[in-house]
Amino acid sequence: MQQAVLQEEVHEEKIDLKLWRQIFQLARPYRRYIVYAILGTVAMAAGDALFPYMTKVAIDRFIVAETTEGLSLFSVSFGVLVVLQSLNVYIFIKMTGKIESGVTYTIRKVGFEHLHKLSFSFFDKRSAGWLLARLTSDVNRLGEIISWSLIDLLWGAVAMLFYAIVMFSMNWRLALLTILVLPILGVASVYFQKRILRSYRQVRQMNSKITGAFSEGIMGATTTKILSREKENLMEFQTLTGGLRASSIRAATFSALYLPIVLFLGSVGTSLTLWAGGNGVVAGTITFGVLVAFASYTIQFFEPVREIARIFAELQMAHAAAERVMGLINTEPDIQDRPDLSDEWPYLVGAVEFENVSFSYNPEEPVLIDFNLKVEPGQTIALVGETGSGKSTIVNLACRFYEPTKGRVLIDGVDYRERPLKWLQSNLGYVLQSPHLFSGNIRENIRYGRLGASDAEVEEAAKLVNAHDFIINLPQGYDTEVGEGGGLLSTGQKQLISFARAILADPRIFVLDEATSSIDTETEMLIQDAIRKVLHGRTSFIIAHRLSTVRSADVILVIRNGKVQEKGNHNELMAAKGYYYRLYTNQFLDE
Repeated sequence: MQQAVLQEEVHEEKIDLKLWRQIFQLARPYRRYIVYAILGTVAMAAGDALFPYMTKVAIDRFIVAETTEGLSLFSVSFGVLVVLQSLNVYIFIKMTGKIESGVTYTIRKVGFEHLHKLSFSFFDKRSAGWLLARLTSDVNRLGEIISWSLIDLLWGAVAMLFYAIVMFSMNWRLALLTILVLPILGVASVYFQKRILRSYRQVRQMNSKITGAFSEGIMGATTTKILSREKENLMEFQTLTGGLRASSIRAATFSALYLPIVLFLGSVGTSLTLWAGGNGVVAGTITFGVLVAFASYTIQFFEPVREIARIFAELQMAHAAAERVMGLINTEPDIQDRPDLSDEWPYLVGAVEFENVSFSYNPEEPVLIDFNLKVEPGQTIALVGETGSGKSTIVNLACRFYEPTKGRVLIDGVDYRERPLKWLQSNLGYVLQSPHLFSGNIRENIRYGRLGASDAEVEEAAKLVNAHDFIINLPQGYDTEVGEGGGLLSTGQKQLISFARAILADPRIFVLDEATSSIDTETEMLIQDAIRKVLHGRTSFIIAHRLSTVRSADVILVIRNGKVQEKGNHNELMAAKGYYYRLYTNQFLDE
């Protein structure tokens, strides 16, 4: 694994408001629900502020005065308030639920779409688990925060405002005592902010690594059993989960310190209010109803404070998740079109030329140095050589999966950076050593090469690559399910289907990357015949260790250390009795 895969992002210690503005832009399609949720929340906060005041009125007007005059009207008013408050709660829950599901859907959709725009180099440096963690648990966290937590935060702020207005209207001195502790609470909040944020960042980072370990463990379960590495894998996984446990405890400790401080300060404010209010009742300057109302308000006043403290701690964790999700969405592709390129382009013929091309994945380790190659339209170029010699790099550069660090690649005589990516890559057919099939049936997997193809065209492509016979002998024929990753089919069958999928797109440039290295001899013969059919008239690159695959190639390049050591057709290279001759002879004797 490359070092870049193991490193997590380093973020600023403070909360980035620009990041949250971008997230709220993604929530814009649900602004109608947000407005309804805000109105319901404000109304709910106003109702919460009225209940203690109604208690004050009931005590002073009816209980202390020992009268029932006007009690019926009061009871009806109280009942209406209860009904309205219930309606407010209903609107609040319904709207926030819609916001959560909608925002989560939108962020995942945008993230998934963006993944398809990123270059090959991005996926080289990041594991599947790294990506899954961002598009699952991190997105869930954002959805919860944007809906429930931020709306709860609004409720807390508005409720405190309404409580303060009512308290000051009843007795400003008692109200001042109640809110006296708020500045101290603000200082405590600032103190804990950085520590809580840093701790939850570590938790999210560890969670990403554990998701990656889960993914690798599931995908490599067979290999683990074959090598009897269950115990070692478990120990490695326990190390990761132990790290998550330590980070979670650290984060929970800071939250555990912060919340009791809020509770303590709230209790201090309540005690001061009861002490001063009790003295006022004894002195006759405060009515008994006002004291009871203030007792309720002080308890209710610090309930939003505690809620805000809880949400504040969650926001620290959510910000860490936001950085990770938006960091993915904001990643720029390494390879992208210039904005001034035209959407219209000429027909691709298939001439490919490398002009003094140099390339390296890491600056310290060059793979190609001043590489030159000219391929005529319709030619078949075979690349052979030892592992790591640069064969796949040459093909990846020709397909513009990467771009040269120096020099040019010309397609039909034009630097391919002067043409849109789609111009080239929509004319590519690529068959890998380990073909990947998508869940679904065989017909759908072949049609993936050209979604508008008819059933007849799908079957014609299968016939062209010698896949039709085995397909129709399956129980459901073309409607046979392939399973996840094509697991219900043999490697040879998957390879033939991937051939049919590639040829259905009618590409001008065809690439075969070790397409016959993992299959049996009989299937190889079918594929060899398919290769002769599908490559006719198309520019093609063949990477192969089985040299029997490349004997009919127009040009064979022997690549060593990023340079062409030998060049010619099969007969010429055999006559030269060089490196290719030794490779071919040794392989022939082995077989």
